[in-house]
Amino acid sequence: MPTQLPEAGQVAAASGVASLAWLLVVLPALGALILFLAGRRADRWGHWLGVLTVVAAFVVGLLIFLDTTSLDPAQRTREVSVYEWMSVGGLHVDFGLRLDPLSLTFVLLITGVGALIHIYSTGYMSHDPGRRRFFAQLNLFVAAMLVLVLGNNFVMLYLGWEGVGLASYLLIGFYQDRPSAATAAKKAFLMNRVGDVGLALAIFLIWQNLGTTQYTEVFARIGEVPPGTVLAITILLLLGACGKSGQFPLQAWLPDAMEGPTPVSALIHAATMVTAGVYLIARANPIYDLSTNGRLVVALIGVITLLIGAIIGCAYDDIKKVLAYSTVSQIGYMILAVGLGPAGYALGIAHLLAHGFFKAGLFLGAGSVMHAMNDDVDMRRYGGLARFMPITFVTFGLGYLALIGFPFLSGYYTKDAIIEAAFGQPGWQGWVFGLVAAIAAGLTAFYMTRLMIMTFFGKKRWQDIKSPDGHDYHPHEAGPAMTGPMIVLAIGSVFAGFLLTQGGRLATWLTPTLGPLEESPGGGMPHAVVPWLVLGLSALGVLLAYLFVGRRPTPVERPVHVSLPVQAARRDLYANAINEALIARPGVWLTRALVFLDNKGVDGIVNGTAATLGGSSGRLRRLQTGFVRSYALSMLGGSVLVIAALLAVRFA
Repeated sequence: MPTQLPEAGQVAAASGVASLAWLLVVLPALGALILFLAGRRADRWGHWLGVLTVVAAFVVGLLIFLDTTSLDPAQRTREVSVYEWMSVGGLHVDFGLRLDPLSLTFVLLITGVGALIHIYSTGYMSHDPGRRRFFAQLNLFVAAMLVLVLGNNFVMLYLGWEGVGLASYLLIGFYQDRPSAATAAKKAFLMNRVGDVGLALAIFLIWQNLGTTQYTEVFARIGEVPPGTVLAITILLLLGACGKSGQFPLQAWLPDAMEGPTPVSALIHAATMVTAGVYLIARANPIYDLSTNGRLVVALIGVITLLIGAIIGCAYDDIKKVLAYSTVSQIGYMILAVGLGPAGYALGIAHLLAHGFFKAGLFLGAGSVMHAMNDDVDMRRYGGLARFMPITFVTFGLGYLALIGFPFLSGYYTKDAIIEAAFGQPGWQGWVFGLVAAIAAGLTAFYMTRLMIMTFFGKKRWQDIKSPDGHDYHPHEAGPAMTGPMIVLAIGSVFAGFLLTQGGRLATWLTPTLGPLEESPGGGMPHAVVPWLVLGLSALGVLLAYLFVGRRPTPVERPVHVSLPVQAARRDLYANAINEALIARPGVWLTRALVFLDNKGVDGIVNGTAATLGGSSGRLRRLQTGFVRSYALSMLGGSVLVIAALLAVRFA
């Protein structure tokens, strides 16, 4: 029996436990407010309040999720209207929450993985004097993400969008005394503003053409909008997604975000901020369904980004930056999937959820390694850590296997499904999208195996050197507060993919929001061959990493002279230079030109007019001498001029 979909424009009001959905936002927001206002008085207990609020939000989200699963699919889209936010002229915006399969899926991901990261942070930040401020900012971040995914209109989404941008700025620049952290935070903030402009313009176009920003009304009436305008909306929404999700050409900020504490990297790069762009495109699927060209551009951006991220990830020695570019690449897979339309929406969300487990686990594992190695991030100084950190090694290893698509782990079920769907596209798209995605899978296996070998195997290179802070290395396993969340995430890395995809479970659950998962139209490589191709390329990547890294000694210091391709990859394929040349420098020149025009043009006209009037009045003032003979002479001269004018008119 086909799944029944809700009729367009019809959404039920939430009742029962769903009516408490406002607590999802209020709990972490209240925690942030208390921690910000309490100041140093909350230093002893503030971190536990931060943990408690997110755990409580997860419990509320889980109860609403269970309540929703008991409903008929046609009734699973409900809304909670909190209050009327703004009413100006024809614009009416409610502060309302939309509870449907898509939003609830993200709620569980954000609060579930977010709670584990909060718990991990209690151990990781235990000796940091700014711990209370850190947890306040974490709570603010979670609250903003929940507003983003739960809002029932595009203006609410934009509110959460900007809130996430603010919170990420604070978290990336948490170490305020480091110029590199301040620069990275500013870079992330400014590059995200570029994408935010695109999102804002898309919302303006939607309201101009439909007179509303409510999801229900927009999706029901989007067919009334001219095709050209629909295409413009899809491109502008994609620009917003590129900014938040670190996609080409706005990906350069994301690796620099590693300047924040490692739990921030896990939160931003695994479960929350970088997935916002995928959520935006999936949420706007009725709009993208009307624009084939719009979806094509989305898929192309995803393909370009996943390849760029995989290439650059092969060249870095910084463990966090390797994982950061891995995130760039994996989000590229998700963007590619949602760009495939009904054949990929659910696949992109499935990979997003699986990625939330194994990438969060990998970042927390990297934090555990850094915690044991005096916060050193250079993998060339590691080696042989498997013996000293067995829990970290096993949990990190499971995340590694899930990421490279090892058979029957999470990535095997989710990433390979995207590659199969890409190959299934008609014409040239199937071959280009599929082959690039498969090659990137091989590169992923290479750089992740390289990371594993340099970190956990081989010679203990840290024995005979000192860390950058001048201290000896004493690697050791982290405490339960850190290893506990890592173990939970490792279990998710193993089983999440199977549980999500088995029998089309996730696709069926998301059908009321995304529509049914359609088979790829056909084309490119046969589906039966794709898994073997991907597995073969991944195995080749592992083998090459073993041959080039595992069987060769790793120098503690990075070689100065490297080949041009490696040099280009270490310079982020010149992304910063390109952005500087095409955007930043022309922007500075334009600003200077406008300032010059303002000073010499606009201000020049105003100041020149004032000077002319002032000078003229000064000269006229000299005629007022105060002598009667002068005034009599002036009157005589005036009379002569008047008489002369009259005579001229008379005899003309």
